[in-house]
Amino acid sequence: MRVLKFGGTSVATPENIQKVKSILESDKSGRQAVVVSAFGGITDLLLTISQLAANQDETYKKGLVDIEQRHLLAIKKLIPVQNQSAILSKVKSDLNILETLLEGSFLIGELTPKLSDKIVSYGELLSAFIIAEYLKSQGLDAIFKDSRELIITDESFGKANVDLGITNQNCSLYFDKTSESIVVLPGFVSSSQNGDSTTLGRGGSDYTAAILASALNSDALEIWTDVSGMYTANPKLVKQAKSISNISYEEAMELSHFGAKVLYPPTIQPVLDKNIPILIKNTFEPEKEGTYIAKSIDENGKTVRGISHVENISLVSLEGPGMVGIPGISKRFFETLANEGISIVLITQASSEHSICIGIADSDVERAVSALTVAFTYEISIQKIKPIQVERDLAIVALVGEHMKSHQGLSGKMFSTLGKNNVNIRAIAQGASERNISAVIQKGDVKKALNSLHETFFEENIKQLNLFVMGVGNVGSRFLEQISQQRDFIKEELQLNIRVIGISNSRTMVFDEDGIVLKDWEERLSNGEKANPVNFFETIKKLNLRNSVFVDNTASEYIAETYPDYLKNSISVVTCNKIACSSDFEYYKNLKQLSKKYGAAFLFETNVGAGLPIIDTLKHLIVSGDRVRKIQAVLSGSLNFIFNTFDETTTFHDVVKQAQKEGYTEPDPTIDLSGIDVMRKILILARESGFRLDIDDIENDAFLPKESLETDSNEAFFESLKKYESDFQDILHEAKQSSSKLKYVAEFEDGKAKVGLNHIPKGHDFYNLEGSDNVVLFYTDRYTNQPLIIKGAGAGAEVTASGIFADIIRIGNF
Repeated sequence: MRVLKFGGTSVATPENIQKVKSILESDKSGRQAVVVSAFGGITDLLLTISQLAANQDETYKKGLVDIEQRHLLAIKKLIPVQNQSAILSKVKSDLNILETLLEGSFLIGELTPKLSDKIVSYGELLSAFIIAEYLKSQGLDAIFKDSRELIITDESFGKANVDLGITNQNCSLYFDKTSESIVVLPGFVSSSQNGDSTTLGRGGSDYTAAILASALNSDALEIWTDVSGMYTANPKLVKQAKSISNISYEEAMELSHFGAKVLYPPTIQPVLDKNIPILIKNTFEPEKEGTYIAKSIDENGKTVRGISHVENISLVSLEGPGMVGIPGISKRFFETLANEGISIVLITQASSEHSICIGIADSDVERAVSALTVAFTYEISIQKIKPIQVERDLAIVALVGEHMKSHQGLSGKMFSTLGKNNVNIRAIAQGASERNISAVIQKGDVKKALNSLHETFFEENIKQLNLFVMGVGNVGSRFLEQISQQRDFIKEELQLNIRVIGISNSRTMVFDEDGIVLKDWEERLSNGEKANPVNFFETIKKLNLRNSVFVDNTASEYIAETYPDYLKNSISVVTCNKIACSSDFEYYKNLKQLSKKYGAAFLFETNVGAGLPIIDTLKHLIVSGDRVRKIQAVLSGSLNFIFNTFDETTTFHDVVKQAQKEGYTEPDPTIDLSGIDVMRKILILARESGFRLDIDDIENDAFLPKESLETDSNEAFFESLKKYESDFQDILHEAKQSSSKLKYVAEFEDGKAKVGLNHIPKGHDFYNLEGSDNVVLFYTDRYTNQPLIIKGAGAGAEVTASGIFADIIRIGNF
């Protein structure tokens, strides 16, 4: 005998019921017992209108009309016209009885558990009858059987206890006697020995099916729903979640206990007792494999089988010195909650006996606190125990796996993953079987926690990085272009899945939690909302995605001042903006400390040398124990380009214009030509070398006339260059006279730094520096006579973008 159960979504509409028929008629191997739920949403509607009726609210009648219309419409859509009359008559008769029951509740202003069971049972009774008649009308050998005639219970209305002895006998006798190929039965409903309608409580339809499968010694129990089995995590929250092909009973129950809605553990006990396997299948994708649940499963060495969660949890704590060494405190605590009918989801207790902490549903908190306060009134009054403490708006996430106990380090891996993503753990619990490890976290962190853990345990080491890009000018646009070009390669070769979630320029900003398609980013941004740096940050916080990275491609001081906000929320920062690292030393130091404290990277490789690995190399020197003695460098690609291009055939004004046009200078070229940009860079190198230095400590031998430095616009600046052209030609002539080249050099030695325009003679390391190249010479304890030299392109949007990209990769490998 094949036993199948179809849930509410599987029979929610006439179209869905037709899919059920296709599943049933595809199996010609034998007889089938088919348990069905009420049409999707009907049970909830019945509960609602019964409560309205009891409150003497006449709006219950509208809900009753909706119920009638849905069932009559189903008949008209499913049953051929010539067969409808008798079916409509029977259904209308049942609906009339339902109306009478509701009227009675309305008149007396009361809804007893017994009456509630009578009312709510009509959802399954009507559904099963209509489906059976539909199958018969389509030529299938089907019959309707009222489950109340088979499943006998006590009179615990709302959640009746089944008399399995009588029930199993009834089922065996009926199915031995009947000959139809398909028997359709309503789930959830049953009756007492006195013949009163009862219901089996939450998961009642699953329970009905499990009882039948056990009584009939079925080969398997098939549960058909709207998902393709049990998943490694909730697919609505974790898009990378995968269907679990097979799993043990115990693992399935652990996952179900912590939020997986496919099964309700208590209801499947009848099949567990007989080791009857359960198959979870998708009504809408019947060809999918689904999940096979059995006593013993070959897991192919897998440890963690799934990650589940349950929301709307509160922690209730009993704490105080009067608990230590006092027998019976725990008994009183749990007994009080049991007497209130409060279910405990999680328990943790300090080994010092100083506190007991439990997790319960939010809806039970008020009753729990009230009851516990009464129970421990005396101890609280003499301050032996503190007043009951409550933390709300929490959730539980749990790793589940049968063989986790035989693998070391899983707990550490779990907590480390959560910690790196700024998910604060409020409580932890692990059963002696080590089949699950549970952590209580803030409800708002659930999605990030699930995705982070799923990435760690299930995604074959593919790490997802979620980028939020501020500034899409020359550098920013090329950065996005490079990501778009290399994304697939990086995912394949480096196991990094890089997604751009947010983009902003000075006018608009746009977000897409699923990732912005980069070929369309300009169009998306042009149609985005008004740009606002505060709202940009708040949106990143609200999205609360794992491995979030803020990328600053601006030269804005205001944006640089927002870095602490990002780091404090464990959002990494990658920046080509030099302002933060060259500002006040205490601010720079604070950013480094925040990065360590909150486990968020703060990377700024492009602050010096664009895409050259200057800062990264310096960091490795320091970490390995080397000490920097002296630094000599040409750090301005723009100034190097200018003085390599400037000769007797050109004007200084035209060369600077060309440098600006080709993207070598900052938007404000005085930043480059004043020397302030080079000062910032040597300052950053000195600080990264371990020295305390501020910008005011650096000597700047400026070559620009004072008038040029004090201009207040680019137009005025370029006009001043024309005015002083002869001065620039004199500087050039002087260098030519000594067979030297002009280079703007930065030096750091003995804790002091200076920058200025130098004459570089032939044979010097800087003499043949071409175009916009940079060069840095590090003299250290290890590199004394021959310095460590780093040389290459040090300016330009393309190489700067590649340097930012390199920092992103560093975070991915962090």
